[in-house]
Amino acid sequence: MPAFSVNWDYRCPFARNANEHVLVGLAAGAEWDVTFVPFSLGQAHVEEGQAPIWDRPAEDSGLLVLQVGTAVRDLDPVRFPGVHADLFALRHDRGLDLRDAGLIRAVLVDHGVDADHVFSVVEQGGALDTVRKEHEASARDHEVWGVPTFVHDGRAAFVRLMDRPGDDGDHARRSIDRVLDLLANHAELNEFKHTSLAR
Repeated sequence: MPAFSVNWDYRCPFARNANEHVLVGLAAGAEWDVTFVPFSLGQAHVEEGQAPIWDRPAEDSGLLVLQVGTAVRDLDPVRFPGVHADLFALRHDRGLDLRDAGLIRAVLVDHGVDADHVFSVVEQGGALDTVRKEHEASARDHEVWGVPTFVHDGRAAFVRLMDRPGDDGDHARRSIDRVLDLLANHAELNEFKHTSLAR
């Protein structure tokens, strides 16, 4: 069973694409051992001399929802996949504000998650501490700088999947298996990027 992790920040459309492939593949029976790891783009873009985003979380547009997603991952892992997909959809399908606690709470309620408990963990600082520790470990141990980054077999790569899987589980599995194969078996291929895209 291949084991890998994938980083996410709900603001990134490519993180949405990659995480959807993983979620759809898992739902279709892919035998992967996946760890979803939060990574704050806000912190990644803090300039030298500025206070870390952890010290001023209200200033970052994506940190509240990242904390909520992380808390659901840890408190209610069975419901996490549906919540995870719908928190991405808030921004990328519905065009809504990820800072709106009411919208985020509604997603949790729709999935049967105890929203009061999740927001309590956020308000008490536990979720922020988890996000900070996992973000810093990703940056330290694998030099992660953006999302989505996959880590597999001791190697890490930033990966842009340009499509969404819809409900095609076979396609999702092939896409992620291809990423894992490149990471594990083709370290000599450092960068492969189309200079133009079919429209």
